[in-house]
Amino acid sequence: MLYNSTENKNEVVSASQAIAQGISKDGGLFVPQELPEYSLDTFKDLLNSDYKGIAKKVFSDFLSDFTEDEINECVEKAYTAEKFGSDNPAPISYKKFNGNELNILELWHGPTCAFKDMALQILPHFLTKSLKKTNDGKDAVILVATSGDTGKAALEGFKDVEHTKIIVFYPVDGVSPMQKHQMTTQSGNNVNVCAIEGNFDDAQTGVKKIFTTEEVADKLADNNMMFSSANSINWGRLLPQIVYYISSYCELVKNNKISLGDKINVVVPTGNFGNILASYYAYCMGLPVNKFICASNSNNVLTDFINTGVYDKNRKFYTTISPSMDILVSSNLERLIYKLSGDDDVLTKEWMNKLKTDGKYEVSDNVKEAIKKEFYGGYCDDNETKSTISKLFKDENYLCDTHTAVAISVYDKYVSETGDRTPTVIASTASPYKFSKSVLQAVSDNVADMNEFDMVNKLNEITGVEVPKPLSSLKDKKARFSDVVNSDGMQDYVLKSLGVK
Repeated sequence: MLYNSTENKNEVVSASQAIAQGISKDGGLFVPQELPEYSLDTFKDLLNSDYKGIAKKVFSDFLSDFTEDEINECVEKAYTAEKFGSDNPAPISYKKFNGNELNILELWHGPTCAFKDMALQILPHFLTKSLKKTNDGKDAVILVATSGDTGKAALEGFKDVEHTKIIVFYPVDGVSPMQKHQMTTQSGNNVNVCAIEGNFDDAQTGVKKIFTTEEVADKLADNNMMFSSANSINWGRLLPQIVYYISSYCELVKNNKISLGDKINVVVPTGNFGNILASYYAYCMGLPVNKFICASNSNNVLTDFINTGVYDKNRKFYTTISPSMDILVSSNLERLIYKLSGDDDVLTKEWMNKLKTDGKYEVSDNVKEAIKKEFYGGYCDDNETKSTISKLFKDENYLCDTHTAVAISVYDKYVSETGDRTPTVIASTASPYKFSKSVLQAVSDNVADMNEFDMVNKLNEITGVEVPKPLSSLKDKKARFSDVVNSDGMQDYVLKSLGVK
């Protein structure tokens, strides 16, 4: 299987080159030239597999220049019970909300308590093997822009990995205290963390600019280094996310929640559009899906896009209690519109250029029609988010984080509007303890004069929900990183961190 750029079909690379490079030279994103087709017989066979077995099947179909032994080694090292708490790293909890059945796909049992672990525990293995195949002898410099969870998951995945260095940028006021503490206390000899004055979009734009600046790339090459990415612009980050949608479908069948061949709905709290895009790729491969429900917070640029076909980032930016979704430029949407336009790289590039120059673009009528057919867009504000957390805990004794609550709230609106009660998978993306202040405010009136870990303890006391060890162990850790730069200073920070002049 080969891959090409969404903005230039003539840039064709192998899977290992796509993973090692991270982003195409022209700034486009790598996509597979074709997708494997999974029949119902394929899914029937997968019912006999565990999560690792499903992962090996999916990866072998996409990573054609990896050997079977290489894929087996990557999977076995990434998805261990030690890291994820059990042999099933993505279990489903079965709950109800306003009478609606919730199949909550818990993607946060990994070492950083966020769904990003599902991909970022295996990406370092993919990357080191890809580097040996394509750029033997070079060190990879992993640049990451994060709205909270990707940064810590990438740091944890890449810490002390040979021939890699990782630099993470996060918005100084745009992550939760727990997310910030996770990143600034990160161990590892090859890691750097820096805050930027601005929001996530500023960080993401800055990273992409550094990636595509030839002068910087040349300086790295002179020092036997090359850039790569751990954001979901890297195909190696997106590919592992396809696995858990296929796995969740098989689990629903095995637990008699659906019959093989039945369609499901998928609800994803969405910021950068990578997680929901992975479910869409699974659908294109054969996963029976009825509707993709894209759930946003008050930064509802995706809701408006799905409903109108106009993507417009020229709007007020909100800092919300679901900060990982505080994004106005959803980079993975480029992959969707490329596919829905019939793999039209010229049109995709035109739209992306309009986004850069005008801050907005409008897709063609046929793309609008395709989006409306497959997707539903909805959003909720912070008050609705807290109300959802409170009601779910009161009714089901189940505690969810703010992002998962956004998904459940939007799903509730979807059912009310459409009456569609197709069995539905809700992507639950983080432990509630990563956002303890907001979750505590949802279930208690008394949060005054508490620091982050006081709130964690109080939330545990009120709910009885166990605090994950990766979070409770942070209490006495001292911060290693305190640098803050403006977005114009990101390039200099990268070069200085690498010792490159």
